[in-house]
Amino acid sequence: MRQADPEGGNEMRARHVLPAVLLPLFLAGCASAPPGEVNDPYEAANRRVHAFNKGFDSNVVKPLTSHGGDDESNGESAMLLVTNVGGNLALPGKVVNGLLQGRPARAAQNAGRFIVNTTLGLGGLHDPAGQEFGLNEVDTDFGETLHVWGVPEGAYVELPLLGPSTQRDAVGKVVDLVIDPVYNIAGEPEVYYAFGLRVGSKAGERARFGDTVDSVLYDSADSYAQTRLLYLQHRRYELGMEGEAYDPYEDPYAD
Repeated sequence: MRQADPEGGNEMRARHVLPAVLLPLFLAGCASAPPGEVNDPYEAANRRVHAFNKGFDSNVVKPLTSHGGDDESNGESAMLLVTNVGGNLALPGKVVNGLLQGRPARAAQNAGRFIVNTTLGLGGLHDPAGQEFGLNEVDTDFGETLHVWGVPEGAYVELPLLGPSTQRDAVGKVVDLVIDPVYNIAGEPEVYYAFGLRVGSKAGERARFGDTVDSVLYDSADSYAQTRLLYLQHRRYELGMEGEAYDPYEDPYAD
């Protein structure tokens, strides 16, 4: 006879108790927009934040993540290593979210990837988990956990430095920091190193997709509208909220 799993019971209780606590926070004006539509009641404020983020990218992030000259390959290699380590440090939080979503297979895959890359991959510098064992990352976050629990998307918001989001995903970003095992276990100054590597990993993603980001921010007639459209399309497609394929190069003004 199969015995009850006390950890599974705790997980199921958490999945029911936490939504009961969080859902009231979303009942006032946090309804999802119909598929294909945009809920942006804070557009004026969002555009001011977008202008700030765009200026920060132009003056700080873009110059730091752009490479040129004889050191280009070395710079890209160093950025790739930082991206790898930062991505590896993000895996424990993804394991927690997989469990909270009731998806143990995804959690186990991320846990296996973290163990292999932390040991054989020298702390995540290399990726033997994906290259040799087929343990690819299953991306997730607490914003998706809230979606699984039935919390609505809410209004579109653009966050300072963090960029495009929704009310639900903004709460998710905060909770991700609270539940991340790395930040809860590591002491000082290790926790600051971990945070720096995570930030460096995001900078690495900016460098990797630099041409696309530049096209959206600097070549669009309305970079705010383009950013909002692409983020919502991509996020909804990730969560299975819309059946249409996501095209990052779609022209928002085609209609």
